[in-house]
Amino acid sequence: MTVAGPRGLSGVTIAVLAVAAGGAIANDYAVQPALVTIAHGLGATSHAVSLILTGAMAGYLLGLMFLVPLVDRVRPRVLIPGQLAGLAAALGLAAAGPSTAVLVSCFVAIGALTTVAAESTALVGKLVAGEARGAGVGVVAAGISAGILLARFAGGVLTGWLGWRSMLLCFALFCSIAAALTRTVLPRHSPQAAVSYFLTLRSVPGLLMAHPALRRSCAAGMLWFFAFNLIWVGISVRLAQPPYSLSPTTIGLYSLAGALGLLVTRLAGRAADRYGTRRTMTAGLAVAAAGAASLAIALGHPAWTVAGLATFDAGCFAAQVANQVVIVSLDPHRSGTISSVYLAAYYAAGAIGTAAAGLLLAAFGWKMLALIAALAVTAAAAAALVRPGPRHQVPVGPNRRGTARTSPVHHNTVTRGLRSSPDRSGPAGSQARGRIKMRWTGQLPWSRCIRPGRESLRLLMARRRSTSPTCRRGLS
Repeated sequence: MTVAGPRGLSGVTIAVLAVAAGGAIANDYAVQPALVTIAHGLGATSHAVSLILTGAMAGYLLGLMFLVPLVDRVRPRVLIPGQLAGLAAALGLAAAGPSTAVLVSCFVAIGALTTVAAESTALVGKLVAGEARGAGVGVVAAGISAGILLARFAGGVLTGWLGWRSMLLCFALFCSIAAALTRTVLPRHSPQAAVSYFLTLRSVPGLLMAHPALRRSCAAGMLWFFAFNLIWVGISVRLAQPPYSLSPTTIGLYSLAGALGLLVTRLAGRAADRYGTRRTMTAGLAVAAAGAASLAIALGHPAWTVAGLATFDAGCFAAQVANQVVIVSLDPHRSGTISSVYLAAYYAAGAIGTAAAGLLLAAFGWKMLALIAALAVTAAAAAALVRPGPRHQVPVGPNRRGTARTSPVHHNTVTRGLRSSPDRSGPAGSQARGRIKMRWTGQLPWSRCIRPGRESLRLLMARRRSTSPTCRRGLS
């Protein structure tokens, strides 16, 4: 299927972005089956080597905060290939690392540069038309899902065949090829940024206040990604311990259980376009909670473990696609900045889950860890089901300092299209057409029935006498 954006973002370009995003994000997960091998090779403890994963997550958070907002400012043809080339270089340095400290430092840089995946999603949300946005995001999400799932398998197999250093060099080669491909297909245009980079960073906290949907999406995403990392890091460590004592290659094979998520992501994107994001997200989280609960008793049975992992991953990936459609649709012109807010919170919870997995496994065992994950996913579903309150803040554009300005609006609204006042944040002389939200309370006089934004107050007061007869009868 070809999904073309308003600036010519073709299906081939989206497919290349999906492959590049999957190959980039894979580097955060490929070392998981090789942790024990790395520990033996460096003469370090398993706990010390597990800090590699924490370093990758910490680096990813830094990249989300400081690199993903560049999607709104830097040409795609420069940003994406540049980060992929830097990622290849960092992987080469990690392959030559002589100690755990050097590896952790390298993986902080690797984690930051793997935000190519988040940038690809934001780019598709920015350039693909609204009616096909869910399908486009689903394609990129499928690539990211494939990268996450196949990374453990590829990392385990390559470590078993070639050793962990050669495994990292193989991923570096892949990133170099992806950099060349994305340089060829990505558009040349430069984004038009209304404010400076530092003012954009300062406006990030205000986005959470301006968008209630962003707050709900952050809460739900944090909970289920915490559970996702609990399950996968916990099961990697548990299967390497007695009585299982599985090899890295065998542990990597379990990651293929999540291949169902590759199909689900495409379907979830279409379902979000057709049935709505809330229904898609809730259904996915219900499936994921059931899968996590089943893993509490299925670990000793390989077939049931594979089924539980497949169910869990499919539900999480479906929910993630629906959630990202919500994020990139809030304001396509600032999709990079808004995505950075969501994903920073998302991966902060993932880093906590990664760090807590070993501690919970040692303190309470696998069954309790799996049940905690199931409870976290259930709480995420509850957060996704929360309906907006009686009042919320609607953004009306950045002010002169670059921070978001908002106006209170009631949800029980009747919308009439009117011409708004000039948008002072845009280029000089530009005019914006807005939609003014009004609410009829049934008891208040006309002057109090309208809850406009500050920008539209003068216009509404001037036009209230010329309201259509239908609206006048409703407000009398």
